[in-house]
Amino acid sequence: MDKRSFLKTSLLGVAGLFALSLRSHGMVSGMVRKNYRRKGEFLQPKLPYAFDALEPYIDRTTMELHYTEHYTAYTQKFNEAAARLGILQQPARNILKEISKYPESIRQNGGGYLNHLIFWNMMSPSGGGMPSGALLDAIEKEFGSVENFREKFTEAARNVFGSGWAWLIIRDNRLQITSTQNQDNPLMDIVSEQGFPLLCLDVW
Repeated sequence: MDKRSFLKTSLLGVAGLFALSLRSHGMVSGMVRKNYRRKGEFLQPKLPYAFDALEPYIDRTTMELHYTEHYTAYTQKFNEAAARLGILQQPARNILKEISKYPESIRQNGGGYLNHLIFWNMMSPSGGGMPSGALLDAIEKEFGSVENFREKFTEAARNVFGSGWAWLIIRDNRLQITSTQNQDNPLMDIVSEQGFPLLCLDVW
């Protein structure tokens, strides 16, 4: 699936895939803070659903390619680069928060590893519905309505040039939509708009 087709199907339906996970700041927080480890190395966790489970928003071929090839490569190269630098025992989030200290191999592959880890787990084939409670209140306060939020999030993704990510973050107790290039993320100390990620969309 090319970028234009993905944006047409996935971004317009983004609430359907993500609504349930959007309600849980704790779930994303847990993913960022958890160390997926075995014998010191970062693991590539198994997808929590089948490759075709997110159709028609993301087709099987796209999902399988990104998980089995791209994500496998990010995981392997991140482990290799971290081992060379002697930082393999550190949590991924700690490494990325100080990414300005490290070479491009850590920035690209560490970002690719953690970004996709969040991305895989915040999507669900059984997702859908509208956000509620505190999240709905925060969205309406910041963006006016869920529909306005969806439009602004879609716009942020469409404005990514080449490869990158669109994000919903929380910063100073306020929601904010932002984007990053390549495999950067809002945790990194080199991005212009830092914050804690609540929602992300891979745009290529």
